[in-house]
Amino acid sequence: MTNPVKRKKGYFSISAVAKMFSVHQQTIRLYEKEGLISPKRSEGNTRLFSEEDVDRLEEIIYLTHKLGINLAGVEMILRLQRQIKKMQKEMNLLFRNAQHELTRESDMSKEIIKEAATRLAALKKEKTIKKLKIDDEESSVVEHD
Repeated sequence: MTNPVKRKKGYFSISAVAKMFSVHQQTIRLYEKEGLISPKRSEGNTRLFSEEDVDRLEEIIYLTHKLGINLAGVEMILRLQRQIKKMQKEMNLLFRNAQHELTRESDMSKEIIKEAATRLAALKKEKTIKKLKIDDEESSVVEHD
């Protein structure tokens, strides 16, 4: 079996990212200083922007340049998005656990119903047999008279 070749993720320099979004490099440095983005650094301390960094930067630029939101507002929006994502994961886990519990309880209920139906059938059979015996005894008593 051959090992699959792992593709290296691409990284972008600050100048490439600045050109991508038509913003000054200082703007990107400001966003980093404010903690809105955290690009990796090379051994020579050069900023290396991943695809995720570029996506996040695109969102920041949209919020600041297109919608006119200040950096404090952007920080709040990004924080709230993280909280929503975390809460969504927690809700999904709760739903999965509830679904699992409902399935388990449903299976248990079906088993209980099956056992009760079996017992009921046995009781009906027993009652029918007793009734037949009583009928036989009564008919034999009537025949002897």
